Amino acid sequence: MLQSNTRSKKKQMQLTNKTIVITGGTAGIGRQLVQLLAPANHLYVIGRSVAKLNDLQQKYPNVIGIHADLNDTTLLETKLAQLLKQVSKVDVLINNAAVQHTATYIDPNFQYQQIASEINVNFTAICQLTYLLLPTLMASESARIVNINSGLAIAPKAQSAIYCASKSALNSFSLSLRYQLEHTSVLVQQALLPLVDTAMTEGRGSGKLVAREAAQHIIRGIERGTLDNDIGKVKLLRLLMRFAPNMAYKLMKAS
Repeated sequence: MLQSNTRSKKKQMQLTNKTIVITGGTAGIGRQLVQLLAPANHLYVIGRSVAKLNDLQQKYPNVIGIHADLNDTTLLETKLAQLLKQVSKVDVLINNAAVQHTATYIDPNFQYQQIASEINVNFTAICQLTYLLLPTLMASESARIVNINSGLAIAPKAQSAIYCASKSALNSFSLSLRYQLEHTSVLVQQALLPLVDTAMTEGRGSGKLVAREAAQHIIRGIERGTLDNDIGKVKLLRLLMRFAPNMAYKLMKAS
């Protein structure tokens, strides 16, 4: 059973005048994070849509767009090399981007080619970004690596097996990396989200958390130094896993 550690181990951070790198910042939760953070910080937003990146740059003078597909690990490495020539210090890395395909393995619509791309975006790119940006994060007196995760890291559902597995891997990676960096200036945090109302979840589920509210919870967790920030219904899921794990798995299976 996954355990949560919500105590703050380091000083709180005020998200003002910080250099922040965020993936998936052109839509959904990422877009809301950008809107909330851009007025008072310097943001480098990694996204696939040139048009959406340009729109962000026009609306927010403090935003610089980086056009990259996280599925293309070679291109991402090139883009990060260019970024490192521009900045010597990064205060916050927010790994927000994710993709989810809902077809099951026995569904005729399952696409074999999507296995690698889903893993690349949801997990491999995060490992890559973390490693390549770590020197600039360690140059900050107090830095954050923030991995946007899901309640599905705690208990999977029947659909989206690759997505669930990638989120479980992200949880394990976050905890291990936290151990590795515990004596450095870099704090590794997670935000574990319930179902959020975004384009990715359109037509699925009910009682969704509004994207802007999710972003506000994420920001509060960053500033407070919360290690594993269980948001919304994830708090209940965590309790069920402790006291009634069979019920938790059953509920999540059909989610």
